Amino acid sequence: MILQSLYNYYQILLDDPEVEIAEPGYSAANVSFALNLSAEGELLDILPLTSKSPDGKKERDFRRMIVPEQVKKASGIVANFLCDTVAYVLGISEKEAKDPKYAEKRFEAFREYNVEILSKADSPAARAVIAFLQKHNPQTAKQHPVIARQMEGLLEGGSLIFQVQGKNVMDDPKVKRAWEEFKLGQEAVEMQCLVTGEIEPIARLHPSIKRVRGAQPTGASLVSFNERAYESYNRMKGQGLNSPVSQRVASGYGVALNYLLSEQNPNRPIFLGDTTVVYWADTADKRYANAFYTFLNPEYQQAEEEEPTEETKGKRKRAKEAEKTLGEVAESVRQGKALDLAALSKELDKDTRFYVLGLASNVSRLAIRFFLTEPFGVFAERIMQHYEDLQIEKEYPNQQTYISPYRILAECVSPKVTRRDDEVKQSWSLLGGAFMRAILTGAPYPEGLYAAFINRIRHDSDETSEKGKTRSVKINYIRAAYIKAHLIRKYRRGGNNPYQEALQMSLNESYTHPAYVLGRLFAVLEKAQREAIGQNINATIKDRYFTSACAAPASVFPTLLRLSHHWTTKAEYGGVSDRKIQDLLDMLAAKPFPSRLTLDEQGVFVLGYYHQRAAFYAKKNNNGEEAQAEE
Repeated sequence: MILQSLYNYYQILLDDPEVEIAEPGYSAANVSFALNLSAEGELLDILPLTSKSPDGKKERDFRRMIVPEQVKKASGIVANFLCDTVAYVLGISEKEAKDPKYAEKRFEAFREYNVEILSKADSPAARAVIAFLQKHNPQTAKQHPVIARQMEGLLEGGSLIFQVQGKNVMDDPKVKRAWEEFKLGQEAVEMQCLVTGEIEPIARLHPSIKRVRGAQPTGASLVSFNERAYESYNRMKGQGLNSPVSQRVASGYGVALNYLLSEQNPNRPIFLGDTTVVYWADTADKRYANAFYTFLNPEYQQAEEEEPTEETKGKRKRAKEAEKTLGEVAESVRQGKALDLAALSKELDKDTRFYVLGLASNVSRLAIRFFLTEPFGVFAERIMQHYEDLQIEKEYPNQQTYISPYRILAECVSPKVTRRDDEVKQSWSLLGGAFMRAILTGAPYPEGLYAAFINRIRHDSDETSEKGKTRSVKINYIRAAYIKAHLIRKYRRGGNNPYQEALQMSLNESYTHPAYVLGRLFAVLEKAQREAIGQNINATIKDRYFTSACAAPASVFPTLLRLSHHWTTKAEYGGVSDRKIQDLLDMLAAKPFPSRLTLDEQGVFVLGYYHQRAAFYAKKNNNGEEAQAEE
């Protein structure tokens, strides 16, 4: 199903005039230099090839080009046609210390392979390359004046191609024909392809997939097996026969997946932990993928618009282009407005088939975290259901209504970690994929992510930097929103949510569950302490007692209630706090404080605390000024 969907998308890309995609038998490669030859095969010059980065800000020392399909180099000596590294093309390398003939052996393989194919092309360009390869001597190559001028850049890596009098050899029709006939004539077992159902030559090795987070820079395989233990049904005569996929399909799906992961794709992958998410629609219309990315990254889009800096100019430019493409639908998401699915259906066909693939690195292979396919409208509804579950009263009016999945995962990481991206990737690698799958399927969020949030609340404390800016907050808008959403989705399918009344946008003063009431009571006690002592407190009761109060209330609240008598007598409005404390104690119906709270009840405790604290500073008067509710 995955290979078939990718191959179908490859067919769509081939017909898209705006996309430069490799045809069967070819692939895209980063080319750093071009060897310019004379008609007699003399090396005239070595031309550096550069290109602009996608945002146009910097010059890159390579150019992305379509070249003859490159062989996967797992081990040994394997040459490519007309495009390879400097060790193969010129026989130059810095690895001769371990193997004196390291580069020479590779050049010999490259010369033999290329001369065999080019000898079948009756053209001046082919004869020029053959003449160069036959005359070139790797042992004296470094002394050649043309090579010596570019030696430093050549040894840095990158691929080389051939030009004859300034024209790319691969543009020669006779050379192209010789290559394609060689590819078709290669010995291959013919079997029924699992994707097309046709009898075709079977691919022994599948293409390398590059730019998956954590995978090797040279790429990793989506399909591979090379041991007898993985073979079955007597498919033991060669690699690839155990799950026969034709060379045509293998090349096509590899090109399509590499395009989705490349910078050429305007809709970039989404990274969550170690999971790299790519997505596409069964159509050439790129607005579907653009809308999907916008729905899952609204907070990022808003931040780009609110903080115009030199570093974000390129990203903002792409965001503006995306906004024009999608129109009012994406704009409403970025502004935090509710998404109108009716408007979406007018802008896009909600019945168009859409695909989402989550990949993760497994050494030299790729692991499938998830593969989902539904009509686009179904994915849109599930994503908006996710955002609706997260809705809770904000701490500050300028906070985003829609919180991106990455921002939620980042809250599981200690703020004291300097490299947050690496920490998210390493510590919550499995949770990223599971969280995304839950969003897109409407399933409950992973329990491990909920436990991670509770764990962070236990260990973090309210801290400010030397400049007075908030560095970390024990309980904030995002953490409270996630806890609420998690408990809603956990019990949704069962139809009986015991904490439903606590899972509201704002404070529910009539809800009497002990965990919720105790959370509210803790917020009132904290407020009483601040009113009595002032804001400059080295450690509040939240810093000292919150973790214990949340997990084992009976061990903490008697002590806090004794202290509260001192706070309420000192504070100017202590009588108001005293009455509030008594009202909440009355709601516990004279029951003893619970000795333990479950993880779910601890989440309800956090929500009670958050709701009560938010209610203290709600806007109550008609002038829009902040006033304490009780005052």
